[in-house]
Amino acid sequence: MTNPVVVGVDGSPSSLEAVEVAAREAALRGVGLRLVHAFGRPSVHVPPGMPPWNPKAAGVRELVDGTMTEAERRARTTAPGVEITRDVTVGEPVMVLEIESRTASLVVVGSRGLGGFGSLLLGSTAVHLAAHGRCPVLVVRGRPDPTGPVLLAVDGSPAGEAAVGFAFAEATLRGADLVALHAWNTWSESAHEGYGDHLSVVVDLERLQEEEQQLLDETMAPWQERHPEVTVERRLVRSRIRPALIEASQEAQLLVTGARGRGGFTGLLLGSVSQALLHHAHCPVAVVRGKE
Repeated sequence: MTNPVVVGVDGSPSSLEAVEVAAREAALRGVGLRLVHAFGRPSVHVPPGMPPWNPKAAGVRELVDGTMTEAERRARTTAPGVEITRDVTVGEPVMVLEIESRTASLVVVGSRGLGGFGSLLLGSTAVHLAAHGRCPVLVVRGRPDPTGPVLLAVDGSPAGEAAVGFAFAEATLRGADLVALHAWNTWSESAHEGYGDHLSVVVDLERLQEEEQQLLDETMAPWQERHPEVTVERRLVRSRIRPALIEASQEAQLLVTGARGRGGFTGLLLGSVSQALLHHAHCPVAVVRGKE
């Protein structure tokens, strides 16, 4: 693996925290770290006869240089041996990061910021990046337990295999245990992302639980054979899916999820569970897209 870890920088406390996380990820992978800052052109109308907007004249360059210098300082303090490169460009942050994701091993962003990369969760940008990025996207949020496990959301879908592989790789790199959580309810037969048990439906609960346990076992078994160094807990929970994962994230150092589960609509690139985790998990969330 030689592709760098890319991190979006805007100078906010959240983005600087993302820089530190990205530096650790780069060090674990033995790859370089790429600090990226993008700023869009102002949307205000320039009156006739006025010179076009120039970032240098507007003092933007000096501000950005200071931001990137501080980001690089944080990165070097966190991971002294990592090779660091910078890129400052004019463009919409989400589009710049999407392009960067094509040659990255991982894209890291903060959860709140100054209106650029860091403010991803305040609008639709994080959802767009997680849905369209060409590599895993790690959103830094919450207060992770550094001694906790990597938490994997298991849905048993073919698209979710990429997330399973990423979770095992992260657990190996971090020297952490892996908790594979699969939540089920009486909607599991028809809609994996349902709202909970539909009590008016007659369901053979014992049979359904056995089927969900089998799905969890069949998903994890081949990966555990490939990664015997990882201690795995297979956790089957009868619960609504989103609350189960959000609660479990309180004791995790990282939550890994696929972009879209087996109950999602085919046309959607990011499922409702993944979106909920991006907004409410108690630890960083990695969204891993499967093959289309």
